[in-house]
Amino acid sequence: MTGTRNPGIASALGSWRQEPGPLAEALSAAIRDAVIDGRIPIGTRLPSERALATSLQISRGTVVTALAALRDTGWLRTHHGSGSDVRLPPEITERTAPWSMDHGDGLDFTRAVPAAPQAAYLEASRRAVERSASLLMDAAEPDAGLPQLRELLADRYTREGLPTRPDQILVTSGARAAFTLLADHLHDRARPVLVESPTYQGALAVLRRRHARLVASPVTSDGWDPDHLTHAVKTVRPGLAYLTPDFHNPTGALMSADLRDHVAELAARNDMTIIADETLRDLDLRTPPESVPHLTGRAVISIGSTSKLVWGGLRVGWLRTDAAVIRELLHNPLQARLSPPPLEQLIACELLADPQDLLHDRRDRLRAQRDHLVALLEGVGGWSFTRPPGGLCLWLRLHDTTATALAARAARQGLKLSPGPTFSADRTLTRYLRLPYTATPGTLTRAVAVLTEQATTRERPARSRRA
Repeated sequence: MTGTRNPGIASALGSWRQEPGPLAEALSAAIRDAVIDGRIPIGTRLPSERALATSLQISRGTVVTALAALRDTGWLRTHHGSGSDVRLPPEITERTAPWSMDHGDGLDFTRAVPAAPQAAYLEASRRAVERSASLLMDAAEPDAGLPQLRELLADRYTREGLPTRPDQILVTSGARAAFTLLADHLHDRARPVLVESPTYQGALAVLRRRHARLVASPVTSDGWDPDHLTHAVKTVRPGLAYLTPDFHNPTGALMSADLRDHVAELAARNDMTIIADETLRDLDLRTPPESVPHLTGRAVISIGSTSKLVWGGLRVGWLRTDAAVIRELLHNPLQARLSPPPLEQLIACELLADPQDLLHDRRDRLRAQRDHLVALLEGVGGWSFTRPPGGLCLWLRLHDTTATALAARAARQGLKLSPGPTFSADRTLTRYLRLPYTATPGTLTRAVAVLTEQATTRERPARSRRA
C-alpha cells in the first residue's frame, strides 16, 4: 500500500499525555487507538522520529521506544530509508471474531458473527472498483441484481445438485432482507407461520412485526422431531414455514436427506411454502466436509447471504425460487428498499467467484475455536451440550439455574449472553443458553471462566424489612 503523509498526527492522537504510565507506552497506545478509530488511516506514512518528537514536544528516545513497540506488535511496517507505514497487525486482520467482541465494554457474546477476512476483502474491493466503470454508465435502479452475480449464484446451486437459472435468483441486501420481502409477499394472516423452536431471533422479529400467529416445532442439538413437525403441519395448516436445515441456528443440527425429502413432500401436499435459510450452509466443520443436499421442492424457497462466509458488513443476500415468483417480487414496492448497491454486488462477485481459500480458512479457524470451547466446557458440572457438526455456536442446557438468571449474573461481570427465550416463539427454553465460538481462544477462555463462576452462584434472597 502506498503511504500517505499525515501532517495532523499530533491532533489525531488527542490528549494522550494525560494517560497514566510511561510516555512511550501512552504514545504507542494512542497511535493504536487512533488507527482503530480511523483517525489515522491505514497506510499513513508517519513523520520521521525527529519530526514526530518535535511535533509532540517529547524526547526522540520516547518516540523511538513507542514506535519500536508498535513495530514489534505489527502496527507499523518500516521501509529502510523511507519511514514507517501504519498497518493493522495479524491479531486483527487474521481473527474470526469482530474486534469489538472482546475490546469493547466487556465481552459481548450476544452476536454470533464473524469478522471480515481483511486481506481477501480489501483485494476484492480493489478489483471491484476497477470493474465499476461500466456501472457508472447506467442508472443502477434497483432490480433483480447484477447479471454476473445472478449467474454466479445460479452456477453455484447447479454445481451443488440443484439446477438453477439466473432468472430464478433475486439479489437482496442480506438474508434477513430476503426473508422480510418473502414474509411481506407470502404471509397470509388467516394462516399461522410454522417456526422452529429455537430459531433465529431476527426472523422472529420480522414475523412479530407482521403480527403473525406463530406455531413452534421443537429442534434439539440431535435434530428435528419428524412426528411433531408432521402433526403440526397437518392439524394447524400453516401457510408458511421458516426452517434452517443446514447447521441450525442456534442448535447446530443438520437435517438428514430423508427428512428433507419428507418435509418438502409434506409442504407440497399441504399447500405450505417453506423458506429454507441456508445462511450457515458453508460452515461445515466436519473433517472432511461432506456433501449436503439442498432442501428442495416446488414449495421451497432458499435464501442465503455472504454474512457468515465473508462478513455481515457486506450486505448481499439472495433468494432462489421460481422465475414467476421472482417477477412478482420485483413488483413489490419493498423490493427496491431491500436491494444492495451495485458496488457491493461486484465485491460479492469477486469473493464468491473462487471462495475455496476463504472457505478453508474460515472452517479451520471456527473448528479450532469450537473444539477449544468444547474442551473448556467438558467435565464442568452445570450444563450439557452436543458438539455441533457446523455453524457458529453451542446450545447449552443448564441443569441448576435458568438462562435468564445466569445471563443477568454474568452481565454484572461484563459477559453479555443470549438466553434461550430470545430464540423461542413462546418465550420458553428457559434452561438453554447460546454460546458462540466466533471469539478467539483467549476470549473464549475468559468467557467460560466467568460463566463457570456464575453458574455456581446463587442469588441471595432479599431480606424482609421489619415494620
